[in-house]
Amino acid sequence: MQHRTVHEVMTRDVVTAARSTPFKEIARIFADHDISAVPVVDDRGRVLGIVSEADLLRATAELPDLEGRSAGVRLLAQERGVPDEESAADLMTAPVHCAHPDWNLVETARTMRRKGVKRLPVTDETGRLVGIVSRSDLLRPFLRSDAAIREEIERDVLARTLGLPSDTIRVTVSDGVVALDGRVGERADIPVIERLCRSVDGVVALHASIAYDYDNLALDVEQPR
Repeated sequence: MQHRTVHEVMTRDVVTAARSTPFKEIARIFADHDISAVPVVDDRGRVLGIVSEADLLRATAELPDLEGRSAGVRLLAQERGVPDEESAADLMTAPVHCAHPDWNLVETARTMRRKGVKRLPVTDETGRLVGIVSRSDLLRPFLRSDAAIREEIERDVLARTLGLPSDTIRVTVSDGVVALDGRVGERADIPVIERLCRSVDGVVALHASIAYDYDNLALDVEQPR
């Protein structure tokens, strides 16, 4: 069966910034490349942090308005004795949560949700940047055609993995929704079939109507004494 990994869907040609990259240049990078975040890396390509549009907006919102009223506690640049244009080192979120190329997409989606982020830099075992994966990248498997999903279920799940004859289970797929209809020898086989079919990339939902000849699950239920 095919199991998509981060390596297969990530963007490999990643635009990056250095710690010293100034605010205005980062904003220009966003506009020129139509992106909303940029990883900050050192001279060896290791990820130090990430700067997003939200970081730039937050920095802008904390500056005084035209009448000199401050929106927050941040001091003016001249009051701090630092240059007007802040650098990526000042703006970036660090440490940054990263993914690894061999992560599966479910694991990656759960990490994004748990950490509340829209994207993850992808690093190798040394911490060097090798790509970036976004929420939209994780949705790519759902663009698979119904025919491709059906073929994988019939060939890889039912025939190759489970060794079922081709006429055992009838598979239909419509807009990613899989329907299984057929009959198997043992009841315990049904949840296995359902689980493996659900794991196929691009499956949105699964509905099974599978009968069985022998209820071997009943043997696992402890009988009253």
